[in-house]
Amino acid sequence: MRLKLLARRLLLSLPVAFVILLLVLPLGFMVVVSFWKRALLKMVPAFELSNYLEFLTGTRLSVLGRSFLVSIEATTICLVIAYPIAYYLARHARPSAARLVMLLFTIPFLVNYVIRVFSWTYLLGRTGLINKSLIEIGIVSGPVDWLLYSDFAVLVGMISSYMPFMIFPLWISLAGIDHRLGEASSMLGARPWTTFRYVTLPLSMPGVFAAIIFAFVGCFGESAVPIILGGVGYQLIGNEITSTLDVLNYPLAAAMSSVVTAAMLALLALWYVAFDLRSFLGKILSWRMQ
Repeated sequence: MRLKLLARRLLLSLPVAFVILLLVLPLGFMVVVSFWKRALLKMVPAFELSNYLEFLTGTRLSVLGRSFLVSIEATTICLVIAYPIAYYLARHARPSAARLVMLLFTIPFLVNYVIRVFSWTYLLGRTGLINKSLIEIGIVSGPVDWLLYSDFAVLVGMISSYMPFMIFPLWISLAGIDHRLGEASSMLGARPWTTFRYVTLPLSMPGVFAAIIFAFVGCFGESAVPIILGGVGYQLIGNEITSTLDVLNYPLAAAMSSVVTAAMLALLALWYVAFDLRSFLGKILSWRMQ
């Protein structure tokens, strides 16, 4: 028994060491650098709050607020699209068909992310497929300019990039709900909408919140979509950090990244406190707590 326990601990130590070495230590160093100060092209070790003050009191704070609003909008639209898809796959589709559809949602990730984003510039451009179709149908008489290099284009890019990530946790959560609960609700005279509102939706909330985290974290730190689809001057916090790195202001970039990371960790902590992990996994995985 002791040998089995020792083997289990050794096995778990490998991913723990991986996380500490490649995630915790770099993030810790980033936080340390955020308190340093810039001296021409170099960084001088110090303990100052000037970088945080410059970020939170300057024009970059408005970029942070804009990034927050755009991320909320994109995440909300992603959820509205992803939840019905996951619901149908988990509650109505055959298991074999559901697995096939889930596999199809992974195929776009085989293509380079930047190439997938660039493909939208052709579809949304003045001479692109969408504008040509609108003109041929007769909806518009000329090309629609706001389809590309606009808030609309950025939302389209974010939704297409992160909506598939939401389907997987939603499907896991919905598939783990006991079908007998819905049957019992129907036997008691509840309508389908009432059953969904008071049974299915509350039980799927761990998956909903996990999906929101997946999409919001990605959208909030996005840098390629605003540059490619937003056009010149379209700034979100992701490409604002990239611009700061381009001018070699590493302490300020580290401070901005630390604020974004803290916001993401707060969301994860809220999920951990609000929901039991086993309620999210449902019947898909069985955890033995020893």
